[in-house]
Amino acid sequence: MRWTRRLRLAAAGAVAASALCSPPATPAVDPPDGRLTDLVNPFIGTQNEGNTFPGAAVPFGMVQLSPDTGHRTGYDYTQRRIRGFSLVHLSGVGCAIGGDLPVLPTTGDVTETDYAKYAATFSHADEQASPGYYRVRLGDGIQAELTATARTGVQRYTFPATGKANVLLNAGQALHKNISSNVEILDDRTVRTTITGSGFCRSTRPYTVYTVTRFSRPFTAHGTWYQDSITPKATKSSGPGRNGAYVTFDTTRDRTVEARTALSYVDARGAEANLAAAQPGSFDEVREAARRAWEDRLDDVRVQGGDRTLRTTFYSSLYRSFLAPNIGSDADGRYRGWDQRIHRTNGFTYYQNWSLWDTYRTQAQLLSLLAPREARDMALSVLEIDAQGGWLPKWGYGTVETNIMSGDPVTPFLTHAYQQGLLKGHEERAYRALKKNADGVPPANTMYVGRESNREYIANGFAPYIKNRPYSKPGDSDYHYGASVTLEYALSDAMLAQMARDLGRDTDAARYAARSRNYRNVFDRSTGFFRARDASGAFAGPADPAKSVGFHEGTAWQYQWLVPQDLRGMVGLIGGDRAANDRLDAFFAYDRLLKDPVGTARDVWVNGPYAYYNADKYNPQNEPDLIAPYTYLSTGQPWKTTDVVHAALTLFTDGPTGMTGNDDLGTMSAWNVLSSIGIFPVQPGYRTWGLTTPVFDRVDLALDRAYYPGGRLTVTAPGTSGSQRYIQGVRVDGKAYERTYITTDTLRRPSTLEFTVGARPSGWGTAPKAAPPALK
Repeated sequence: MRWTRRLRLAAAGAVAASALCSPPATPAVDPPDGRLTDLVNPFIGTQNEGNTFPGAAVPFGMVQLSPDTGHRTGYDYTQRRIRGFSLVHLSGVGCAIGGDLPVLPTTGDVTETDYAKYAATFSHADEQASPGYYRVRLGDGIQAELTATARTGVQRYTFPATGKANVLLNAGQALHKNISSNVEILDDRTVRTTITGSGFCRSTRPYTVYTVTRFSRPFTAHGTWYQDSITPKATKSSGPGRNGAYVTFDTTRDRTVEARTALSYVDARGAEANLAAAQPGSFDEVREAARRAWEDRLDDVRVQGGDRTLRTTFYSSLYRSFLAPNIGSDADGRYRGWDQRIHRTNGFTYYQNWSLWDTYRTQAQLLSLLAPREARDMALSVLEIDAQGGWLPKWGYGTVETNIMSGDPVTPFLTHAYQQGLLKGHEERAYRALKKNADGVPPANTMYVGRESNREYIANGFAPYIKNRPYSKPGDSDYHYGASVTLEYALSDAMLAQMARDLGRDTDAARYAARSRNYRNVFDRSTGFFRARDASGAFAGPADPAKSVGFHEGTAWQYQWLVPQDLRGMVGLIGGDRAANDRLDAFFAYDRLLKDPVGTARDVWVNGPYAYYNADKYNPQNEPDLIAPYTYLSTGQPWKTTDVVHAALTLFTDGPTGMTGNDDLGTMSAWNVLSSIGIFPVQPGYRTWGLTTPVFDRVDLALDRAYYPGGRLTVTAPGTSGSQRYIQGVRVDGKAYERTYITTDTLRRPSTLEFTVGARPSGWGTAPKAAPPALK
């Protein structure tokens, strides 16, 4: 579903990026021809470990062609040398992965084989990026331009006039560990490679990619290299070390060389088929097609109000939310499953790359709203992993499980898809896979870890924290994070209980619902916080919740609020609403926040991109705290959710440092988008959406009628600003509405959410029945 007519971006409006504290901003000028792609800055997050990339991609593309500067995840804005333009990147990951086949244009004799040595200098003054396009002028005068289709990267190099214009294709170096590679020069236009690599955090399982590169005209010379040895005229090279090929062109008359590189995770034939099926036409035509694809995506959300900076951060976040998961099947429908066999799709596109511990909290929900057809295929792809490999994934890259992160993130990911109606016709299949995952542990002879602590969790009601327990498989171990794993398992059990009840599995539903209360078993009444328990059942580690052990990338303070299935029960453990609100106020440094929201966000909350531990304050940079600001919706003080959310939004800016930590495949970007709109998935895995003050006067969302029959959602908040931010009242479809949440049922009809805002908190949403309900 796309708009049938363009809605103009308003020339009047008033919310700065620091929406909590700033006065109304000067109205922005509309982008040329209303092009939303002109509001996207791909450089946001490329500095200070946001780990985004500025290169060329189309929505969910298999190929994400981008420069690598020497940073472990690809591109770092502070670095000044480009090692190559490689095919595979993931937006915002914290560990090295991808970077396959870095390609670099050079001039003169080819004398170096290590891309750290032959890397080209560049300046940001000679660099440009927009959705689907990247350009840079290298220090030796070569201009490099990149664009992409779903399965190919397209390059255009403009050389100086020379008889030695080279393109280096490095098959033996990447961001990850290279295991082996093979390169073949097939004819005077074509180079083929096979690359096997591994390594994502602690993962060691290998995967293989196949590429074919075809140039726009014949090259005049060629050769290969292996390690430090360069062999002119050679056509083949292979091995476990540095390995690659170079091709040379005469650009004394025609200075431009174009190349198309296709990627496949299946085989060389798949790469050839992807190249043949790609967007035809010139480089400029492919670039324009990529821009239109992005315009079509961004156009599903039209905002009015706000200055250009705010709209840039918003649409840049929306852009990053559509970068993953990635297409995994070839143009002919074939894909390599997790059983390492070749399969063919039947009525869906196969996707891969699953940062589920991150994305189940925000990005999965945003895609279910704005890209439900793709979100459906993504959910079906996860079910294919179970069918072919025997178990559901945790953190999957390409064709392998990495077992990175902990808990059971796949359950809320799939139950959310079910609740949004994306699994129609596949409900029973999904439930069988989820039940097996929830009740068992994958065998030792599989690559899956699954719910590793499940036996103890089911038997004793908690996952034990065993500090020095050896890893059973590469990746992370649930035993090292017993406290947070107990909370994550309990959350997943709650969401599975709702699905079981819907499907008439009442006995299962009761059992999972009972297990969803297991969070109580790691609550230490002597400290008033959750706390890890060892295998004997004794509480482990320091009693100080800021120095707690057994929590994955967080502390007991930060995990205190990760009980979305039963916040009322958790509040009762703490001592009631007053005690909970006092603790929330301390957690968010609320008194200071009211005086200095921007300073509080940057100086009190944020302590470094990987500062996860030894903290008693909110960490807006990491996943465990993403729902925390919305806890006030359940404690009778919903206006404080607005205060905290709007302060956190100031961390998103329009420069390279404008991300809050790793983007984690769109997780943080989706948080920004949803929180800016004013609806947020406060019970991930279920159908509950919390409400808070939008930062725009109006937001129009076009929804796919196949999944949302109403076809649209309009959110209005006239006059919203830093000084006019408090909800005075809400109307849903014209009727007064007192609850602090809506459900997916509201989204399935033509809906309007009307927020009336003012300068002071009101009584809206403060009644006990206004809070999101506990899941029984």
